[in-house]
This record gives sequence, C-alpha cells and structure tokens, in this order.
Amino acid sequence: MENIININNTNNENEYKLCSLLFDTFTPDYESNLQTLLGLIDKTSKKSIIVAPELCLTGFDYKNFDEVQKFADIANEAIKKASQEKIIIFTMIDKLDGEVFNFVKVFHNGEIIHQRAKSRLFRFGDEHKYMSEGSDDSIEIVEVDGIKIGILICFELRFKNLWQKLESSDIIAIPSWWGVLRTEHFVTLTESLAIMNQCYVVTSDSLNDKCSKMSGIITPQGKAQRNGNKPCLEVQYSKKEISVMRKYLNVGIK
Repeated sequence: MENIININNTNNENEYKLCSLLFDTFTPDYESNLQTLLGLIDKTSKKSIIVAPELCLTGFDYKNFDEVQKFADIANEAIKKASQEKIIIFTMIDKLDGEVFNFVKVFHNGEIIHQRAKSRLFRFGDEHKYMSEGSDDSIEIVEVDGIKIGILICFELRFKNLWQKLESSDIIAIPSWWGVLRTEHFVTLTESLAIMNQCYVVTSDSLNDKCSKMSGIITPQGKAQRNGNKPCLEVQYSKKEISVMRKYLNVGIK
C-alpha cells in the first residue's frame, strides 16, 4: 500500500516546470555556494520544481564538520525565502535529537514541508563514520499541488525495492553526488527508473571533477535531456504525458 503525504492540492500541476541544476560546490566556501544556488533559483520560472545536487552547499567537508552542521540554520532560512511559488529539493547535513543526518528537504512557499534522512549511506565514501542512517520506512511520496513527488538520494538509486515504494510518483527527484567512475551507471539507472515507473525523473549531480555531472530530466517515455553546459535545465511538466504512457503500456501503475 502506497504511503502518500498530501501537503495541498490546488490542481495547478500543469503550470509547473521541472528544473535540474548543475553547478560546482566549493568547499569550504559555503556562503558562496548558497549564493550560487539562490541565484539559480531566482532565474527559474514561477511554479518550478527545482532539484539541486546532494550537499551542494557544503560538500562532504568532514574536516570542518561542526561548521557544516551550523550552516544548516543559515541555509534553511535563506531557501525558505526563495521558495515562494516554487518547490525546491536538495540535501544538507543537519542534526535531529543529537544525531547528524544527511537530510533531503522539500521547501515550498516559505516552509520546509517535508524532510527525511538518507537511508542508504555510501560506505565507500565513509559516510557512515560521520552520519547516522535513516530508515527505508521514511521514504514516502509527497503530494504538492496535485503532483506526487518521490525522492531518492544518490546511492539509494541502486536499490530496486526503493523504486517500487515510489512507483505511483509523477516525478522522482534524485539529488546526487555521484562518482565520475560510475557515470554510465547513473545514466542507465536514472533512465531505467523513468521507463520502469513511467514518470519524470529529475536528476541533479555536482559539476565537481569527481562527480558524473549528469544532471538532467527524463520523461515517462525514457527520453533524456542532460544539462550539458546549462546550470539550469527546464522542461515543462505534463500530467497528461504520464497518464498517456500508463494507459498505452499498462503495467499496473496508477
């Protein structure tokens, strides 16, 4: 049984544009990264669903981890202000009940309307040494303005049982910090996810040299557009395209 959090439903879904971001994260210049993100958000259309890279404000700056955690308060307030008539999705390091997590947060109309901790930490990158792991049970579909949004954080993309949890999503957002050595895996998995779940997939990866740089948007038919040299790639969202695909090739997704 699917688990959907309904934030609001004003049936404005067809007004939205999808936006994948691609930019460098400079460590430890957190404020510069924040201003870059805010500048890109400001250039997007109203009624945009914006996906930014995983930890795009700080990176995995373990040497300065106390400062990384403190910066979350500054970032939260700044992104709240930028989220009027927009939906903004990315991750940041933050604390909850004394534990440190990599939280994906969904900002909309001046509020954080949803957050959850990354449930599958990338142990090759030592994430488990610095952060606590969230639960798969917290992976839910969030419905905003009639649009069902699922989210997978980077390494979570590799787990097929998590795809099934999100199979009725209209959009699956994937904020990532994906290694360049496994670029083809990222391309194949993101496009396969769109085809399998017959939905839009909006990916955002860092422009850093160690990352795949393969931000992009894939349609329910599996047609992919990658950012290339565009810091912000926009595609018009269409609920009809999802419905047509699911009726044309009926595999049981509603």
